[in-house]
Amino acid sequence: MTVTVRFAPSPTGRIHIGNARTALFNWLFAMNNKGRFIQRFDDTDIARSKQEYADSILYDLHWLGIFPDVTEYQSRRFEIYDAAVERLKGARVLYACYETPEELDLRRKVRRTRGLPPVYGREALTLTPEQVAEYQSDGRKPHWRFLLPNFTSDPLQPERTEVHWNDLVRGEETVDLASLSDPVLVREDGTYLYTLPSVVDDIEMGVSHVIRGDDHVTNTGVQIAIFKALGAEPPVFGHHNLLTTVSGEGLSKRTGALSIESLREDGIEPMAVASLAVLVGTSENVTAAHDLNELAGHFDPAATSKSASKFDPDELFVLNRTLMHRMPFEEARDRLIVLGISGDKAEPFWLAVRGNLDRLSDAVAWWRILNEGPQEPAEFSGEDRDFLNQAFELLPEEPWNGTVWKDWTGKIREATGRKGKPLFMPLRLALTGRTSGPELSDLLPLMGREGTLARRP
Repeated sequence: MTVTVRFAPSPTGRIHIGNARTALFNWLFAMNNKGRFIQRFDDTDIARSKQEYADSILYDLHWLGIFPDVTEYQSRRFEIYDAAVERLKGARVLYACYETPEELDLRRKVRRTRGLPPVYGREALTLTPEQVAEYQSDGRKPHWRFLLPNFTSDPLQPERTEVHWNDLVRGEETVDLASLSDPVLVREDGTYLYTLPSVVDDIEMGVSHVIRGDDHVTNTGVQIAIFKALGAEPPVFGHHNLLTTVSGEGLSKRTGALSIESLREDGIEPMAVASLAVLVGTSENVTAAHDLNELAGHFDPAATSKSASKFDPDELFVLNRTLMHRMPFEEARDRLIVLGISGDKAEPFWLAVRGNLDRLSDAVAWWRILNEGPQEPAEFSGEDRDFLNQAFELLPEEPWNGTVWKDWTGKIREATGRKGKPLFMPLRLALTGRTSGPELSDLLPLMGREGTLARRP
């Protein structure tokens, strides 16, 4: 069996880190099993779904390193869903209901007062032809509910309404269908809710594994029943824990909380996002993987916690710095060119400054310092100014090499008696305008003797 997974968001907003977690779980699972990845847009909500959101989702996935084998849109597949509806009607497991939202709400309240669960009481199954005709003459159009099954027809045995499956993430799972209302699959206007198209597509597309958030656990019990009603074997299900904000709030596409787009615009590396999105809330240590192949080696769905995990953006910056500090020049070259950093100095410059960067774009400030001098020249006391004048008089002649900093500071120490911070800090401030930064032994050869002298206060 070829492993086939799918990522199926609704294109009604930008995806956030929680959505990316689901996409990455599926992508890495497919990678580890030499499987296929289907990008499916659940866009049956015509009013809210937009192509611009679908395009942005694909862009975000590509940025993360996910390249689907195929892309599908549910809005182009209504004929297939219509045929499935007719099959369910023919099997007498899809039935018409005429209640208004107000009537349903009243019934739920009555059931609560009687100590009963507020589920749909299947009153529509007892409607007479005359009652149906009266509703229709009043202009009511039906919505259609799926008749949740009992799994025994033996009158001597108690009804069994539990659905069981071995969850890829959570282990043995059970959903009691008796605690649920028969789900509405088709609205009054003939449009579909999420449940039926999802099942039909999983069947038609040969999806072998469905990996999604644990907010779908109950829904999975319902969908397994629909798979069986359509004569199909359900896929293997896996439900990972959800991510929340640090304050414990859920993530939402509508609010844009921790959207992939915003993280990208903030200069976060895709592998920082992917590493934290996948590894947080698992038994694995959260470390920055270099690429998705490396991350796949740390990925185990069963190692995921069953409780929600808080996503702390501050951890992204820690991972981002790790990626910056070890990024080879070949990987950074093209992006540096876009930032105006090129030429013979570009590679030694990158190797000198990368250990001090939070984001790749931070290199621009150091490039300016290297070529133009301190952007905000420091102020010195009279004693330090005298020290610097003496120090610059001792600047070695060219040619310069990797030992020029050591040679220069050796002469300064001998001539002035200064050492440690009193020696190095005034020099760093004069050369860069900053109190910390890359090793001056790496920067000095790139500044050159003339460029260094130009920084004499």
